[in-house]
Amino acid sequence: MPRRLTARVIQDPSDGFRHLPHLQTQEPDLRVSFDVLGGGRVRARMAGPAVPALKGTEHKADLGVRPDEVHGAAARLCARWKERFVDHQPVDDKGRSVRDRQRPFAGAADLSAEPEGELRAVVADLARGGASLLFDTLLRGDDVQAATFRSYLRSALSLEGLRIRFDSDLHVPWPMVGVAPDTDTSSAALPLEALFSRFLGHRHQIEHTGDAYAWIGAPRAPEPLPAVSLNHDLRVGRTTRAAAVADALADGTLCTVRTTYDDLIRDFEKPDLDEQLMYFWCHGEFLGNAPEPAVLAIRLTDGTPFDGHIVRELRARHRHSPFHPLVVLNACHAGVSGASGDRSFLGRMLIEHGAQGVLGPLIAMPQAFAAEYALEFIARYLHTQATAGRIVHDLARHFAARYCNPLGVAYGLHGGMDAHLERIDEGEA
Repeated sequence: MPRRLTARVIQDPSDGFRHLPHLQTQEPDLRVSFDVLGGGRVRARMAGPAVPALKGTEHKADLGVRPDEVHGAAARLCARWKERFVDHQPVDDKGRSVRDRQRPFAGAADLSAEPEGELRAVVADLARGGASLLFDTLLRGDDVQAATFRSYLRSALSLEGLRIRFDSDLHVPWPMVGVAPDTDTSSAALPLEALFSRFLGHRHQIEHTGDAYAWIGAPRAPEPLPAVSLNHDLRVGRTTRAAAVADALADGTLCTVRTTYDDLIRDFEKPDLDEQLMYFWCHGEFLGNAPEPAVLAIRLTDGTPFDGHIVRELRARHRHSPFHPLVVLNACHAGVSGASGDRSFLGRMLIEHGAQGVLGPLIAMPQAFAAEYALEFIARYLHTQATAGRIVHDLARHFAARYCNPLGVAYGLHGGMDAHLERIDEGEA
């Protein structure tokens, strides 16, 4: 008589490889890669159900651009957002600053009361710059392969609602990149809705990967009280809704609060550090160590810098720890950098050592908007099962439609498009 034998696994010789990525994540509709090859050449590759298969393989083209040109153009686009939008200052007919409208686009999240023509002109300028970065700089090339690649990508990006992964050696603010208009109508003459829809972050879910990939392990069991943390500089954002963000984080969670460098060191050193959402609200700056590129460092209340090198020091020996949070790095001024700044290093180190993904601003973000964005994101991430990619995409549209504000597309995901919180009610536990 056959009978079922009880088996007890006491070792894991596959070291987790039985947990296949395709069983836990959804393949994107479009995967676009930009590989930096020897001699400074850039090769573009593209595949996925959003583009026609090309003889059973991916689309491929060698481009006529150097990596330093792309990095420089990306830095200029970020600087353009700060100069033209964040620091926008209306003037009167004599060129003098309007006293009762000091930097109006930075002082509040809701811009619906601002003059539409003034707002439309600035957004049109940013959309035009984003489209130029993609099609005039990055995808430059006159040969047949480059032209064909450009045509297929333009066609795919003109759709809406795709899940796109830019798996790239080149770091570009992808959600802020734009598609070209379908008509010859002047950009400034288009309605705001049409201008907002030109940004990729408004049209699609987007993540950037390329040098660090999220650890794939066993699916996490839902928990009634998720573990989260608030890591903040107590001096930042006192006149914003930062206090409401802190309340939202603590609502129905096990919330750890850290305010100093020593707090971060103490907990990042723990092998059993286990959080599902890790939120940073603080200043960020780029620290140089010539001849290496400057890297992003964040500072909590005590002002001591914390960067990706320290993450590596503290987490390198804890490769198999339960540390797999989604990290929201709402670090003010984190996007300010020249072409030589490595703005992704901190995010890469967090992902390399366990984080599912990192969400953060791609430009110097006004504190008023940053707090409103965080409040919306945290509420949706903690209390629905929507993915981070879906929420980021929805928020880009939300702030554009309700508040006439394009800054929602200036937040980007480094990995983490499929990250979500599995949560159950206490009565179901």
